Amino acid sequence: MEHTQPLPGGRSKKNCFSNPFKITGYKLLLSLGLLGLSASQGIAQTQSFPSLVTEFQEHGRKAFQEKIFLHLDRPAYAAGETIWFKVYNVEGMRHQPLDLGKVAYVEVLDGAHKPVLQGKIALREGAGSGSFVLPVTLEAGNYTVRAYTNWLKNFSPAFYFRQPVTIINTFQPLGLKTAADTAASYAIQFFPEGGNLVQGLPGKVAFKATNSKTGKGTACQGEVLDQGGNVVASFQPGKLGMGNFSFTPSDAGEYTAVVRFAGGKTIRQKLPQVQEQGYTLRVEESRLGQLQITAQSTQPEAEQLYLLGHTRGTVAVAATATLQNGKVSFSVVKDSLAAGITHFTLFNGQQKPVAERLFFSRPTKGLEIETALGKNQFGPREKVTLDLLTKTSSGKPTEANLSLAVFRNDHLQATDPADIKAYLYLTSDLKGTVENPAAYFTENGPQAEEALDNLMLTHGWSRFTWDEVLNPKAATYAFVPEFGGHLIRGKVTHSVTGSPAKDIRTYLAAPGRNVRFYSSISAQDGSVLFEAKDFFGPKEVVVQTNWLKDSTYHFQLLNPFSEKYTKNNLPVFDLGENLKEAILLRHHDVQAQNIYFERNLNRFRAPGIDSISFYGKPDQQFLLDDFTRFKVLEEVMREYVPGVMVRKRRDGFHFLVMDLPNDRFFQEDPLVLLDGVPVFDIDQIMAFDPLKIRKLEVMTGKYYNGSLVSSGVVSYTTYKGDLAGFPLDTRALLQEYEGLQLQREFYAPTYDTEEQKLSRLPDWRNLLYWSPDLTTDATGKATAHFYTGDQACTYTVMVQGLTPSGLPGSKVVTFEVKKPL
Repeated sequence: MEHTQPLPGGRSKKNCFSNPFKITGYKLLLSLGLLGLSASQGIAQTQSFPSLVTEFQEHGRKAFQEKIFLHLDRPAYAAGETIWFKVYNVEGMRHQPLDLGKVAYVEVLDGAHKPVLQGKIALREGAGSGSFVLPVTLEAGNYTVRAYTNWLKNFSPAFYFRQPVTIINTFQPLGLKTAADTAASYAIQFFPEGGNLVQGLPGKVAFKATNSKTGKGTACQGEVLDQGGNVVASFQPGKLGMGNFSFTPSDAGEYTAVVRFAGGKTIRQKLPQVQEQGYTLRVEESRLGQLQITAQSTQPEAEQLYLLGHTRGTVAVAATATLQNGKVSFSVVKDSLAAGITHFTLFNGQQKPVAERLFFSRPTKGLEIETALGKNQFGPREKVTLDLLTKTSSGKPTEANLSLAVFRNDHLQATDPADIKAYLYLTSDLKGTVENPAAYFTENGPQAEEALDNLMLTHGWSRFTWDEVLNPKAATYAFVPEFGGHLIRGKVTHSVTGSPAKDIRTYLAAPGRNVRFYSSISAQDGSVLFEAKDFFGPKEVVVQTNWLKDSTYHFQLLNPFSEKYTKNNLPVFDLGENLKEAILLRHHDVQAQNIYFERNLNRFRAPGIDSISFYGKPDQQFLLDDFTRFKVLEEVMREYVPGVMVRKRRDGFHFLVMDLPNDRFFQEDPLVLLDGVPVFDIDQIMAFDPLKIRKLEVMTGKYYNGSLVSSGVVSYTTYKGDLAGFPLDTRALLQEYEGLQLQREFYAPTYDTEEQKLSRLPDWRNLLYWSPDLTTDATGKATAHFYTGDQACTYTVMVQGLTPSGLPGSKVVTFEVKKPL
């Protein structure tokens, strides 16, 4: 399927789904035999393995990866407050800002995956910002904020950014619980290294024990029993409920773990089924700077095995070796691996994937953010100056695009705030929820390395399946990147049969003083696509066809948001009695903000869009108030508009526009618009009251808008841009449609003068400051200013950001506000 999309100035571009775009500048790092790699047994070059790597590379080219990250201003909210967020959109390989799609979709989902708030956020050079005001009708609970682009809708929703947040409603009973009311519930999962337990082959098994209510890791003790009840292994977790143990299954079949948790709770959990035949894959650090990758098999004969390692779609290791006596080993230089998660996949002689293992390489480069507050303690309503310095890991100053939030610590949140570095390098490439991911980048030592490896063993996941690579189908992506603006999707069907209608010219317009007009031809399945550039805020749109030619069609606009959801469960929403004071503070904050500062909370920035109509500067323009006003439009056209000849024939009125370049008049009617809405029956516009028209514009000469070719343009604009009562055809679709979100301005009071400091208006703000567009220059410096409120407590300053080269970084510091004695 191919769509032709209109561009400003009458140009057009085609989006072909089989090859939507080409990314250049990425090199495939491939070596057969040695690539920082050696094998303890004979490595051979083959002709078949390069083809597998080529197929992998081709799949990566077609299924181009991008990632999206949201910096939320804080992890917990009260109904009536505003969620503020910054969007970072990057390409998935190097994490550089991606100026591809111009729209991000952000949603707040409840526990049943039902969207309660949705917004389309304008992106520029891979960044944007937005906000949601939380209705006071929302039920208290844990919610999910997720974000994605139109291109990401082609893939699993596991690719989308997701962050749990807590929302309390202080206007409703919350049912605060005591410690006795919150009895824990436990679960444990087991993950064989490489994917399978195989009879007679030693294997490592990782496990993750969690408190089902909180979703966090928990302590336990356990034993593994064979079918005869004999203990074959014992285990207990290290950090965050994760750990591992090793044993050699002597028989195929089932093994059972008996696990004891706090409070005497005991559960019995079966381990994954032991296979009679198969392969195992083990990754160990054999010595400093080296990884030992060992493959074993129950296959007694010699067999050619293939090892492929890739990091975010880039091949890092590609080698072959012959399995002898059921075993083969590879040695990989750790420094040859890119930062982040490398997937090692083992293929058998038939090039079928038989085992996979993840390994994490710590980033050696990053964005370092230094903060200076001057002091750690401030008084109420005192000015705070925050100096920022951004530099690379080597200490060189660098420019960076940052976002900054300052909020009060009140322990209402159920999860930790998302960290941009941890997300891009770690959690975006892992399955499930990772507890406190930022800690893996701040802690070092043997225990930290073991915890990181346990994470790789328990959260294995690929952004594709090998079947997609080895048995590729023709790429048919339903959603293309929104290069020029929001793509409004619709469908045209026959009004009687309901079947798709193809090759039907369809028009979409948003009445207004600034003309917003788009057209599209329906595809085989009846779908239409309108590229709505600079389409901001809620508007009433009109969808129709030329009723003089096509009069039997039905139109609908499709939901622009994704209707695919992951199965991840949110933590149980439990609020303890110990949070009563924090909840009361939030309640006072919400009321004070909305009572005393309401007029400052709903100010929006002008989107800065082009006010010129889609056809550009008109050849002729007439402000009708500058002329003698006539009561009949025919007189206006005949007296004042030399570029348009009015003719009345048997079938009614016609406009013939001057073809100025060829010094003649066209013989076909032009494109006639009223407030941007096309009017196909000239008799209708001629019957319209000219006293309601403020402006008339004419384009002489042929006009091209995508595939639409018009014999000139005649455009009328009413005083309010609201059609002024003009009767639209009853077959047209009139519908409210939300465009790109208008950007709300963050408001915080200032206390520069003594009079302001002595103001009796209460300042109980939970969020002291939010800045989504803080940038440092080439010297790496920037400064932010804000004022404290009236609440004496601890506040968190969280800065996150990205360099133009794709280095992510974050910094968290705290300070206190104390009232004078």
